[in-house]
Amino acid sequence: MKLIKKLASSFFSPIPVSRDRAIGVSERLAALSSLSSSLEYLSQRRSLDPGGLNDWEIMKKNPESRVPAIQKLTNAVSGRRVTLALHGARVACSVGMLLPGNSKWRAVGSLYLGATTTLLQARHRYGSDGADQVATQVQAVTGFARLSDSPQVKDALMWYLAIQATMSYAASGWVKMAGTKWRDGSALPGVMRTRTYGWERVYRLTQRYPRTSKATQHAVLAMECLFPVVYLAGGRLTRPMIGAAGGFHVANAFVMGLGRFMTAFPAMHPMIAYTTAPRTFPEVADRDDRMVKTALTLLAAGVTGAGVLATQRRARAVAGWPTTRSLTTRCGNVLKYDVGGQDLADRPVLVFNHGLASTSEHFSWMVERLAFDLGQPVVTYARAGYGPSRRLKDARYTIEESVDDLEDLIRQALPTDRKVVLIGHSLGAELNRRAVDQLGDRVAGIVYLDPTHPGQLLRSSRQQKGSDVFTESLTHMVRWTKLGFGALMQRPRWVDNLPSSYREKVFALYTDSRLWTAAAREWQVVREELEAFTGSLAPMPVPGLVVAAQTTVDTDPEQLLMYHDLVRAHEAADQHGDVTVVERAGHDTILTDARHARTAADLIATFVDRYCMPQTVPAAQESGGTPTGKAEETK
Repeated sequence: MKLIKKLASSFFSPIPVSRDRAIGVSERLAALSSLSSSLEYLSQRRSLDPGGLNDWEIMKKNPESRVPAIQKLTNAVSGRRVTLALHGARVACSVGMLLPGNSKWRAVGSLYLGATTTLLQARHRYGSDGADQVATQVQAVTGFARLSDSPQVKDALMWYLAIQATMSYAASGWVKMAGTKWRDGSALPGVMRTRTYGWERVYRLTQRYPRTSKATQHAVLAMECLFPVVYLAGGRLTRPMIGAAGGFHVANAFVMGLGRFMTAFPAMHPMIAYTTAPRTFPEVADRDDRMVKTALTLLAAGVTGAGVLATQRRARAVAGWPTTRSLTTRCGNVLKYDVGGQDLADRPVLVFNHGLASTSEHFSWMVERLAFDLGQPVVTYARAGYGPSRRLKDARYTIEESVDDLEDLIRQALPTDRKVVLIGHSLGAELNRRAVDQLGDRVAGIVYLDPTHPGQLLRSSRQQKGSDVFTESLTHMVRWTKLGFGALMQRPRWVDNLPSSYREKVFALYTDSRLWTAAAREWQVVREELEAFTGSLAPMPVPGLVVAAQTTVDTDPEQLLMYHDLVRAHEAADQHGDVTVVERAGHDTILTDARHARTAADLIATFVDRYCMPQTVPAAQESGGTPTGKAEETK
C-alpha cells in the first residue's frame, strides 16, 4: 500500500525544472526535429529535379507571398544547389546543438535553424508539416531567450511557448470534437486505411477490437480538450498530461510515420513543466508570471475587438446597397433586391438567382457587363436568410418556399406584362427551373450557369463524395461563425477578384453566420431531394442555355451528360436548347473571374437577343439543329 501511495505521489507531482534546463531540453528536442527534417529532404533530393514533386520551376508559379522582396528572397534560396547546401549546414548545426553547452552561441544555432526552416517553407511545400512550424517556434523562443540577460524576458518568452502549446492541444481537441468521426469512433480506422498515414495491421486491429479503438480515440479527445487543466492542482497534473501527450506523439511516429512529431511537440513540454511548477520550489522561485496577466488582457482585448468587428460586418451584411428595394412574400419573408440597366419595355428582365452559400454580388462582373455595358435590364436579389433578406417563416424550410419567393419577387417587382429571363448559378439554376411552371408565360427563357442537376448525387460518384465533405464543412462553418470566429477568417483570393466596390461587402457576408446558416438550412432539404430523385426532367416550354465551366465537365464527365439532359428537357417542348462550355472556367470562377464572367455574359446576351425577344424565330428551328460547342474567351 505504501508503494502504491509512493508511486501515485511521484506520478501526481510537479516537475521542478530550472529556467536554463527547460531552455536546454527544448532547444535540443527542436534540433532533433530539424536534423530529422533536413536528413529526410537530403535523402529525397530527387524531388527537387525537373518534374519532381518539389520542382521549383513549377512551384514558384504559386508563390507563398505576394510581397516582391519575399519572393526574391525565396527564389534566391530555392535553387537546387543552394537548397542542398542549406540542408547540409542545417544538419551540421543541428548536431552541434545536441552537444553539451550553455553559451549564447547556441542562440545563433537555434535562430539559424528556425530562419532556414521558414525560408525553405515554400521550397518544400510538399513534405513540410506542422512539426516544422512547431520546431520553428521553439527555436525562436529559445534563441531569443538565450540572447537575453533578463530573467523576466526569458520567463515571458517561456510563458508564451507554454501557452501556445496548451492552446494547440485544446484547439485540436475541440475541433475534433466538433466533427462526428472522432465522436463515433470512425476517425482512427479511416486514417489507418489511407496510403499516406495508414498501417494495414493497425487498421485490422481497429476492426477486430472496435470498442478498444473507440475508447482510444475518446481518450485522445479527452487529453487534448482537457489539456489546459495542467495548470490546475498546483502542478500535480503536469506529469500525467505531459506523459499522455508525449505517448500520443510517440504512437503517431510509429503508427502514422510522423517521426518529427515525436520530438517537435514534446520540445514545448519543458516550458509547460517550468510554468506549472509552484514557486515554492527553489528551481522556479524567481519565476516572473506577469505574462499570464498580459495574455489574459490581450485575450480579453482580442475578444472585444472580434466582437466589434463582427458587429460592424453584420451591419454591413444586412444593410444592402443604397438603392436596394424591399418586398414581402406570401411566406412572410422579406426579400431585398436591386435593379439595373436600362428600363427598356420591349426587352425581358434578366433575374439572377445565386447559388448555395453564395451572394447576389457574385454576379457583379456579369451585371456590370450586361447592365452597364449592354443596357440589359437586370434584377438581383438575396434569398430569404441571406445578407439583407430575412426569413420570417416559422415552418420548416422547403424548396417550394424559395420558388414561391422568386415568383412573388417577379410579380411584385415588375409590371404584369413584363417577361423575364431566369439566370441561376448552381442551386439557383435548379430553383429557377422549378419556378417556370408557376410563372407561366412570364418566362421568356432560362440560363443555367454550371447548374445543379436534380439527379447528380445518384449519377455522379464524385458529387456524392463531395456532398459528404460539403455537409461536414458547412456544419463547421455554421458553428464557428456563430461563435464569432468569422472575425479570424482571412479574405479568400476570389473576393479580391471581384470588382473593388463589392469586395468589402462580399467579405462581410462571407464571414457572417447568417449566410452559412441559410446555406445549411437549404442544403439539408436539397440533399434529401437530390438523393431521392427518380424519373426524368419535365419538358421546359421556354428556350434554355446551359453555360458550363470547363473544369467541372473535365473533372467529372457525367456532369456534361446531365447538362445535356437539361437541354433535352427544352427540346422536348420544341424549344431551343444549347450547352456551351467556357474555356478554363471553374464552378465559382465562371462568376468571380472577370474574363470568364464576361464570356458568360456575352453568351447570355446573345441567347437573349436570338431566342428570348418577342417575334423572333429561333436559329435552331431555322437550321433544324441544336448547336453545341465551347466559347473562346476574349483576350
